[in-house]
Amino acid sequence: MGAGIIGIGRYLPEKVLTNFDLEKMMDTSDEWIRTRTGIEERRIAADDMDTSDMAYLAAKKALEDAGIAPQDIDLILVATVTPDRAFPSVACMLQERLGAVKAAALDISAACAGFIYGMVTASQFIDNGAYRYILVVGAEKLSKIMDWTDRNTAVLFGDGAGAVVMGPVTQGRGILSFELGADGTGGKHLYKDEYIVMNGREVFKFAVRQMGESSINVLEKAGLSKEDVDFLIPHQANIRIVEAARQRLELPEEKMSTTIRKYGNTSAASIPISLVEELEAGKIKEDDLIIMVGFGGGLTWGAIALRWGR
Repeated sequence: MGAGIIGIGRYLPEKVLTNFDLEKMMDTSDEWIRTRTGIEERRIAADDMDTSDMAYLAAKKALEDAGIAPQDIDLILVATVTPDRAFPSVACMLQERLGAVKAAALDISAACAGFIYGMVTASQFIDNGAYRYILVVGAEKLSKIMDWTDRNTAVLFGDGAGAVVMGPVTQGRGILSFELGADGTGGKHLYKDEYIVMNGREVFKFAVRQMGESSINVLEKAGLSKEDVDFLIPHQANIRIVEAARQRLELPEEKMSTTIRKYGNTSAASIPISLVEELEAGKIKEDDLIIMVGFGGGLTWGAIALRWGR
């Protein structure tokens, strides 16, 4: 038995903030944003909704999809850079709200690569038999750490949450290989002070190189090739970055998730949000080989080769 995904769920706030709305708030334009980022709109959480609220709503759906009771969860991992507060962790708040009484709980801070870090961490506990069911959530309320006068960052980000339940799956399915990495020397290019601060040029160069390299690396580790890939789910940071990853794998456009147009960059939530979107659209089928790859502040990165199915 391998470690894989047995349940999925997501939550997206109702409020839609379009590029045309941003034109009224700052010196920017719909064309400028679209041509440089691929984003047309993003979701913004209400003032009375925080990261833990979105995490809870996504987690409930994932548990229902898995047919797992909260009491069966052994561990809760929440990837986020926007916790409700420094402590208790979002994971502990989620544990209480779900009633997951036997679950250990902690947050993971690896920025936009956080969900990949969470899935890989979960797989180790499942593979070694320590835990059976683990809830992994990526949840962000980035709108609360945005400088809404900075057109270089404010146009990029959105709010939302995605969740998966991980557990044992049929032999040959689940996570086949992974890669995690970090380069602390690049931390100065993307960080949070009072608000998000980013050196876009340096982050772009890093991301274009690393997303492609990591995707190839996990294929090689799994003994597979580019021709074996059925679908690519990259972190939704920028349309040019994800296109570079797609081209490195020589995939047609229809084999890559591009949800950035509707949701913007939701950091740790972007990969699980995209996974749910593509499954609901019927683009991922049983036994498909999926590559999930992301990068984020730290600088951090991670990739997974996963055979879909329970």
